[in-house]
Amino acid sequence: MRRDTLVFTIAGTVLGLVVGYMAASWDVVPRPAAVATAPQAPPAAPAGATPPRLNPDEAKAMESLAARQPGDVSVRVELGNLYMEAERWSEAIRWYREALALNPSLADVTTDLGACLVSAGQPAEALAEFDKVLRADPAHRNALYNRGIALLQMGRASDAVAAWEELLRRHPDDPQLQGLQGRIEQIRATAAPGK
Repeated sequence: MRRDTLVFTIAGTVLGLVVGYMAASWDVVPRPAAVATAPQAPPAAPAGATPPRLNPDEAKAMESLAARQPGDVSVRVELGNLYMEAERWSEAIRWYREALALNPSLADVTTDLGACLVSAGQPAEALAEFDKVLRADPAHRNALYNRGIALLQMGRASDAVAAWEELLRRHPDDPQLQGLQGRIEQIRATAAPGK
């Protein structure tokens, strides 16, 4: 395979991943953490659910590209996205951190890093990442939403409710937040004394 053909193939793959990830994030409705008997319970995967399969050839090609281009932020973000979609949290965290070391101002990447940290059972670290984003942009929708999830996972139900109420106050007409008020009321009812 000629070098220019290989470069265009990899570039096309990266572009496809970027566009696919962006398009997926436009259509995805954020779901509040499931609240069972204890509001601090982390969200659980449905029984029998398996994460999307990771294409090892794609991951290997992307990692090879990252090794050849140590200053390329976008390939590191794409690797983080690839591993996040496959629910391989530690790898996603690694690549997001590498991307942020090169460009710490990427709010969406910082938010994705925080989401991976929550999923990896590190909500306190995740909370620090969300707070970083919110200091720069107090209305960042995904950071506010995920901040509530991290707080809920830490057993801080009232703080999670406050974060989600702030989210609804800042984005009152956002169709992706339908049902969030119901979840807030559910958490309140579960956390109420005598219940």
